[in-house]
Amino acid sequence: MEHIFEELAPHAVAHWPKVFGIDMSPTTHTVFLFISLLVSFLLVWLGARKMQLVPTGWQNVVESLLDFIRTNIVFDIIGPDAAAWFPFIATLFIFILVSNLIGLIPGAKTATSITSTTAAWALIVFLAYNFIGIKKKGLIKYFRSFVPHGVPLWLAPIMFVLEFISHLLRPFSLAVRLFANMTAGHLVIGIFTMFAMQIALIPLKGVPIAAVVIILMFELFVSAIQAYIFAVLAAIYVSGAVGEEH
Repeated sequence: MEHIFEELAPHAVAHWPKVFGIDMSPTTHTVFLFISLLVSFLLVWLGARKMQLVPTGWQNVVESLLDFIRTNIVFDIIGPDAAAWFPFIATLFIFILVSNLIGLIPGAKTATSITSTTAAWALIVFLAYNFIGIKKKGLIKYFRSFVPHGVPLWLAPIMFVLEFISHLLRPFSLAVRLFANMTAGHLVIGIFTMFAMQIALIPLKGVPIAAVVIILMFELFVSAIQAYIFAVLAAIYVSGAVGEEH
């Protein structure tokens, strides 16, 4: 079990000097973070490199994916201000999806299975939707929107405090949800793989191996679902920040 946790933990690939007491040394997960970013860029760039009026091949795959994000997430949730947020939400979805899928390759690391990556994206979402909400509505009106219309005056301060705390917890919940799901999946795969290697009886070896295959297929589904959930929640937060009260 300790070996599995050791495999999942990030390891330094180079030792760089500390900056203001912070260790800036790149780790295995940092390497795969940049690999995921590069792959994400190449997937979209290759699909848009030679655009055709009637899409075929990889262009068709990329356009289908972007259309899914545009229609089912961005415009369906955000509404009138959706167009401006499409690149941001699409970037979140594609990067997280690619990072999750790359992590399923034997020997690869999942960039989204460490809190520094998920917390960074969650913090970007938090800062982005709050900034645009304040910019569009003004500070007073934005904070006033924390209290639903029609709430009794005596209940308004309580509702405001609860909603304010809820907003502060959003980046934490975004980061932990993605991190926990990806780490748990790899942990389960690692445990069953270890069992398969340790079972001496040949007939029984197929049981944990079959379980690994099934879990791996399930992890493919989870990888896509987690990217979808992160993007949907980001879109919901943006919609709440830019939407008008009714």
